[in-house]
Amino acid sequence: MPSASRTKHRAGLLATCVLLLAVAAGCQTTQDTAALKQAESKRILEARKHNQQAKSHDHGSKKR
Repeated sequence: MPSASRTKHRAGLLATCVLLLAVAAGCQTTQDTAALKQAESKRILEARKHNQQAKSHDHGSKKR
């Protein structure tokens, strides 16, 4: 039969592993969220650039 201190040690290691896995899962979620927001920002900036280019072409044709 294992001693009480060994049982406590194993329980502590198990709790630490569970905590680390939970933190890792939370980090992955945060990284996924950041990647999604970055992709969304990129789409917004590309759309803005496209709209500005379209406006500059429209203004150019009206002057002529």
